[in-house]
Amino acid sequence: MKITAVKLRKLSGTMETEGSFWEERLLMPLDVYEEFRNRPVAWGNPQDDRHYQLSAVFVQIETDEGVYGIAGPMDEPVAYIIARQLRPLLLGRDAFAHEFLWDIMHRALVHGRQGEAMMAISAVDCALWDLKGRALNQPVYRLLGGPTRTEVPAYASMLGFNVLDMGLVKERAKAFQEKGYKAQKWFFRHGPMSGAEGLRKNVELVKTLRETLGPDDDIMLDCWQSMDLNYVVKLAEQIVAFNPRWIEEPAMPDRIDTHRQIRERISIPISGAEHEYTRWGFKRFVDQEALDILQPDIYWAGGLTETLKIAAYATTHDLITIPHGHSTPAGIHFSVTQSPIHTPYQEFLEKWNQIHQHFLLHPLWPEKGVIKAPNAPGLNMELDTGKIEREEAFMPA
Repeated sequence: MKITAVKLRKLSGTMETEGSFWEERLLMPLDVYEEFRNRPVAWGNPQDDRHYQLSAVFVQIETDEGVYGIAGPMDEPVAYIIARQLRPLLLGRDAFAHEFLWDIMHRALVHGRQGEAMMAISAVDCALWDLKGRALNQPVYRLLGGPTRTEVPAYASMLGFNVLDMGLVKERAKAFQEKGYKAQKWFFRHGPMSGAEGLRKNVELVKTLRETLGPDDDIMLDCWQSMDLNYVVKLAEQIVAFNPRWIEEPAMPDRIDTHRQIRERISIPISGAEHEYTRWGFKRFVDQEALDILQPDIYWAGGLTETLKIAAYATTHDLITIPHGHSTPAGIHFSVTQSPIHTPYQEFLEKWNQIHQHFLLHPLWPEKGVIKAPNAPGLNMELDTGKIEREEAFMPA
């Protein structure tokens, strides 16, 4: 089965919302500078409080036997790499040769072993897995040796919800608990440069969540690579009594020594590395004992092919792997192939999943706090033509 086309489909459409979609942003690395600290949310293109304009690119890989595979969405810089650098490597190749195709793509992009170049490889890899599943009429997790279970507990990842108004925090946290979630992740808004007042507000957020959710639900807390050693140690001292499940990405990803020192000095588990790429990048974190939970992004770190290798290495050190959670259709196929003790949760980014699954014919949503393994062939990535208001080829061959 030979690859005959690598198409990049740029889709546009409108997502209906109830009120302002992005309520608040998270703490970011640039917030060490005052000019950026109060910068508003700048994601996407809201038309008004009821309509959100979406534009995204999907890759569609086609074969001489009429079978195709789809992955996405992705941003245009990622699609550009596929169009200009990866497509010539793929045309005419065996569509089932995942390892060979991954290797030649990775070796070709010698100046792009991280970031958008790896996102491009990831998208192609996931599209190839979707294609293979369709060709064999099997969900991808069966091709990977699963399932170990038919459903996976999800944690509600609350990026974009208001974290400054504790009344709204209580309201939203309770609402998602009532939907069946046994765990929620919230995102800090303040960092080291916000001073004592910002620290108090971060502590207040954690205290409010624990008082609202009770003693049994897991609470995860995301620093989004925007803190440092001294600040995280001080923060941890003040929130440890609220029993967080973990603190996530406390420092920028190249500061591996900082992650290790934080892990040595606090009792709260440390998760991270969603902004790391490939098994070699994750090996640095594992070998230095810098993390308790690894969080590769399937659409960033090298696709399903590479994420499985990252997880395999993690299990030899008895570490947990829970991929970053905006790529739910691919993520569930990973999660149900893993031992529950090594992948106890799947992340579900509530707002990003609404965006990333908008154009899918069969979007996958948690039910009563769990994500069920789908039975459709491939990765269940069929597009919904009814949602596509406009389509054009992005950089046609």
